[in-house]
Amino acid sequence: MSLGGVASAVFWGIVVLSFLVFVHEGGHYLAARACGMRVTEFFLGLPCRFRLSWRSRKTGTEYGVTPILLGGYTRICGMEGADDELLAPCLAIVQERGRISATDVAAELQIDEERAYRLLASLADLASIEPWYDDEAGERPGQSTWPEHFQTVARDAGMLTAYDRGHDFDAPGFSPAGESRPIQGDPGEFLRAEQARTYEGKGFWPRVATLFAGPLVNLLCAFLVMVLALTICGVGVVKNSNTLGAVEAGSLAEKAGLKAGDTLTQIGGEAVSDWKSLGTAIDDALSSGDDFQIAYTRDGESHTTTVDVPDDGSATMLGVDAQTETYHPTVVEASRSAFAYGAEVATFAVRLIIPTHTVETMQSTSSVVGISTMASQAAQAGPYELALFVAMISMSLGFMNLLPIPPLDGGKILIEVIQAVSRHRVSARAQAIVSYVGLAFFLVLFAFALRNDFVNIILR
Repeated sequence: MSLGGVASAVFWGIVVLSFLVFVHEGGHYLAARACGMRVTEFFLGLPCRFRLSWRSRKTGTEYGVTPILLGGYTRICGMEGADDELLAPCLAIVQERGRISATDVAAELQIDEERAYRLLASLADLASIEPWYDDEAGERPGQSTWPEHFQTVARDAGMLTAYDRGHDFDAPGFSPAGESRPIQGDPGEFLRAEQARTYEGKGFWPRVATLFAGPLVNLLCAFLVMVLALTICGVGVVKNSNTLGAVEAGSLAEKAGLKAGDTLTQIGGEAVSDWKSLGTAIDDALSSGDDFQIAYTRDGESHTTTVDVPDDGSATMLGVDAQTETYHPTVVEASRSAFAYGAEVATFAVRLIIPTHTVETMQSTSSVVGISTMASQAAQAGPYELALFVAMISMSLGFMNLLPIPPLDGGKILIEVIQAVSRHRVSARAQAIVSYVGLAFFLVLFAFALRNDFVNIILR
C-alpha cells in the first residue's frame, strides 16, 4: 500500500469510526437524560485535557470536542456504583465546609487518606461535589490524579444542581460552587436523594434502557442510512437481455471478436432471446468441448463468428457480462433488505460466542486496520458506497455491543438482569474480574482480526 493509500485509510477510518462511536454514545446520553440521570460530559473524541467545549445552562452538561478523534464518550453519573457507609458523613462534611482537602476529610472521619479519596471520588462521580484544582499548586483539570481539595457544587434553593431538571439558579437561595451549604436533615436521606438522580439510584428498566440505547441508535442509524441509500440511489440489477453488457479482456468471447453491445441470437445452433437462455446455451456449448458458432447482430447487421474452444477442456467461461440497469426499490423492499442484512450480522455476532463456531467465525473478522482500508475504498467509490459501508459498520457495532460479555453494553445488561433476578448486587470486584475476562477475549479476537488484515491487505 502506498503512502497516500495509508493516509487515506487512516483519515476515512477515523471519520467513520469516530462518527459511529459518537452516535453510539449519543444514544446513551439521550436515554440517560430522558430517564432523569445526571450527565456531566458528552464529547466527540477521547478524554483529553485539551478540549473545545461549552456548558449548557439547561442541563449542566459540558459538550465539546477533543483532539483525540477516535470515538466519543459520555459521563453518566453513578455508573461506578460505590458503596461505603461513610459516603453520607463525607458529603455532610463537604457541604458544611464548602471546600476541604482529602487530608482533612480523613482526619474528621478518622480514616486513611486513600479511603478518603475513594469517598470523595465516589461523590464526585455522583456530581454531588466536584474537584477543585489549585493553580498555585500546579493542579490542572484533566490531570491523571485527583487534586488535594474538593468542594460543593452550585445548588439552587431546593438543593438541585445544574444537572437536575427544574433547577433555577436565578431564584433566591442560590449558592455557588465552593460555598458552605450545610445539609438540613438526615445526611443519609440527602445522599439517597442525590443517588436517585443518577444511574446508580434508578430502577431496573431505566438502567437497561440507558445501556441498550447505544446499540439501538447504531442499529437505527444503519437501518435508516441503508433504506435511504437503496431507495434514492437504487441498485444495479442484471437486465434479462441477450445484448452483451461487457466482454472480458483475453476471454474466448474477445478472441472471437465479440464486443459490448452485440446482440446474440444463436449459440451453437441454439436460439437465444434473453440472458437466461443465453447463459444456458453457453454452458451447453462449452461443456461439449467442441468449437461452436455464435450468430449476433451489431449496428443492425447480422454476423457469425466461431469460438475456438481449447482442446484441454480448461474453458469454463465465455467471458461475457450482462447489461445492468438501476432499480429503485420501494421503502418496503429496502427495509426488507436492511432487515435481512441485519439478521446476517446478528447471526455472525452470535456465532462468535458459540464455542463450536468461535474459531471459524474469527477467520472472517476484521480489525480497525481492515475497516479503515475498506472505508477508504468505499469513499473512493462514491457517496453511495460510503453510505452503505457506514450502515454496515454501524449495524456490526450495534450487534457486537449487545453480546452478553462485559464490558460491552450487552454484558452490563446481563449483570443488571442477574441483579434483578437474584435481588443481590453483583460486587464491584466480581464485575471487574468478569470485565477483565471479557477484555482478554476481545484482545484475542483483535489479534485474529489483525492477522486477517495483515494477510489480506499487506501480503496481497
